[in-house]
Amino acid sequence: MKRTALSLLTLFVLVSLVLAACGPAPTPTPPPPPPTATKPPAPAAATATPVPPTATPAPKPVTISIWHGWAGDYYTAIEAAFKDYQKANPGVTIELSKPDNLNDALKVAIPAKKGPDIIAWANDQIGVNALAGNIVDLTKYGVDQAFLKATYEPAAVTGMVWKDKIWGLPETQEGIALVYNKEMMTDEFLPKDPKNFDDLLAKAKAFAEKNPGKFLICNQGLGNPDAYHVGAVYFGFGLPNYVDDAGKVYLNTPEGLKAAKWIVEFSKYAPKETSHDICKTMLIEKKAAAWWTGPWAIADVEKAGIKYGIQPMGRPFVGIKTMMLTANAVDRGTAEAAVKVMKYFTGPDVQKKLALVNKTIPAATKAVQDPEVKALATVAGFGAALNLGVPMANTPYANAQWGPVGDGTTALWTGKQTPEAAMKGIQDAIEAKVKEMK
Repeated sequence: MKRTALSLLTLFVLVSLVLAACGPAPTPTPPPPPPTATKPPAPAAATATPVPPTATPAPKPVTISIWHGWAGDYYTAIEAAFKDYQKANPGVTIELSKPDNLNDALKVAIPAKKGPDIIAWANDQIGVNALAGNIVDLTKYGVDQAFLKATYEPAAVTGMVWKDKIWGLPETQEGIALVYNKEMMTDEFLPKDPKNFDDLLAKAKAFAEKNPGKFLICNQGLGNPDAYHVGAVYFGFGLPNYVDDAGKVYLNTPEGLKAAKWIVEFSKYAPKETSHDICKTMLIEKKAAAWWTGPWAIADVEKAGIKYGIQPMGRPFVGIKTMMLTANAVDRGTAEAAVKVMKYFTGPDVQKKLALVNKTIPAATKAVQDPEVKALATVAGFGAALNLGVPMANTPYANAQWGPVGDGTTALWTGKQTPEAAMKGIQDAIEAKVKEMK
C-alpha cells in the first residue's frame, strides 16, 4: 500500500514538470531601438563676461566766480543766462560780483589768490592784465585761432589776440550813439551829420533856449570822469586815438585843442554833473532829449516806455566786451570749468537771447547774422555808429589813457582848466604812464 502511494506521488510530480515545460514561453521584452545619429551641438559663441553697470559718479561741485561791470536791467538778463547754466549743469555754482573799482580790486585780490575765476571786462584791459599775470593764455585750454574764427566776428577775433596768444573770448561789440526820445528831439533838433559838431552845438543851444531847464543831450563823459564816453568827441575832431600801440599820445595836438574848445562851449548847454544813472534819469524824466550812450542802456529805455531812435554822432570808441580767465582759476583747479562757462556765455545761443532782450550787438557770428537779431533797429543804429568808430587797442598802453583823459576833461568841463592847460596836462600824464610801462 505504501509502495503504491509513493509511486503515484512520483508519477504526479513528473507529469507536472512535463506540463510546465510544454507551456507557452513568456513574451520577450524587445531591445531598445538603436539611437538616431545626430550632429553634435555647435559650441556656444564666445561672449564677453558681463560687467555689472557702474553708477556714473556725480560731477564734483565747483564754484565759478565772475567779476564784472554789468548793471541795471541789462544785468538782469545776463544773470538769468547764468542761472540757466547752473540748472543744466548740476554741481556748478556761478557767483557774480560787481566791485566798485574792478582795476583796484584785481590788484589786491589776484596776488592774494582771492580773485575771481573769470573777469568780464573790455578788451583794452588784455595787455595790462596779461603783463601783470592776472590772466592766462587760453590756447592751453583748447581755444585756438580756428575756434575763434569759426565762432566770432573778425574784429572781435583780432581784439582777443596779443603777442600771438589768445587772452579772452568776446561777448559783444559796443560803441555809443544818441539814443533819443522821439517826442522831444524833433526833426528840428536831430543832428543829421555825425561829423558836424558845429551843427550839434547850435542845436543844443537852440533846444536849451526853447526848453528852459532841459537839455538836448546828456553824456556821462561830460560832467564826470569817463574817457570812454567822451571819446566820440575827441575822435570826432580827428584824433586817431588817445595813445597808439607804440605809446604815442595825441591829446596836445591841434585836433585835441579844437575838441577841448568845443567841449567848453557845449558845457553851457548841457548838465553840469553827469553819470550813467543821472543821464538815464534825465531821459526818463524828460529833462534831456537824448542820452549819448551804448546798447547796454536800451533795456532801461524800453522799460521806461520811451519811443526812441538811435542816431550816430561823432566817432565812438569801439570796445569788445570780453571774458578773461584768471591765474587764480588755474591755481585753484577751476580753469577747465571756467572756460566752459566762458564758451557758453559768449556762444551764439546765449548772445542771441541777450541781443533780443538787451539790444546788444553780439560778437558771435551766428548770433549777429540771425534774422531776428538783424531785424533789430538797435543793431542797425549802433552798427552805423560802430562803422565810424575807433577800435580800442588791447596793448598795455591803453590802460594809461583812462584816468588822465577822464580827469582832464572834467577839469575842462568845470572850468578849472583852460583848453590849453587841460590838453597839456592829459598829454603829460599819459606820457608819464607810458614811460613807466616801457
